[in-house]
Amino acid sequence: RISVIKDDWPGYELDLFSYPAHYCGDLDCVFIPHGVIMDRTERLARNIMDDLGDHDIVVLCVLKGGYRFCVDLVDRIKSLSRNSDRSIPMRVHFIRLKSYLNDQSTEDLHILGAEDLSFLAGKNVLIVEAIVGTGKTMETLLKYVEAFRPKLIKVAGLLVKRVPHNAACLPDYVGFEIPDRFVVGYALDYNEYFRDLTHICVISKSGKMKYKI
Repeated sequence: RISVIKDDWPGYELDLFSYPAHYCGDLDCVFIPHGVIMDRTERLARNIMDDLGDHDIVVLCVLKGGYRFCVDLVDRIKSLSRNSDRSIPMRVHFIRLKSYLNDQSTEDLHILGAEDLSFLAGKNVLIVEAIVGTGKTMETLLKYVEAFRPKLIKVAGLLVKRVPHNAACLPDYVGFEIPDRFVVGYALDYNEYFRDLTHICVISKSGKMKYKI
């Protein structure tokens, strides 16, 4: 099951939460508080344990936006393994995708750190990504990874945006389905800013203009 955030969800008022003072005026609202992210991540970890328990897996963490989600997800899987008769031996490999300029996805996708993934042959692979929009980027990555002949590929995505034509490649494990709004925080950035937010927030128009390149 997916936790769905409706189109008319206004988010939480900023003064209900703590956030870095240097982003004052740059945000519209807190969209998903950090505690809710953590609880949902634990649920996803349990689902992954149910499906992949007792299987060695290689985690492909998609940088930079996915690093916080990946670290928290792996930590929760390890915690569940310690307190269960099932375990998932894991190793983590990092790759980086770059396709955004300001708040727009471009057709020019770069995959860094994935030049030789031959060690994935015959392995169970869990790709961990922070956010999936149209799914085109993930579709390209999946085709690239599949060429190295892994045994199994699963995808965990913290966020999936409701955008036109995004049914092509949805993650197997989804944290939240969200409206098509540009969100930052929890390692998601706008031109490398806002990664230091603990909550997932909606950037304001003035914030976009302030950090535009």
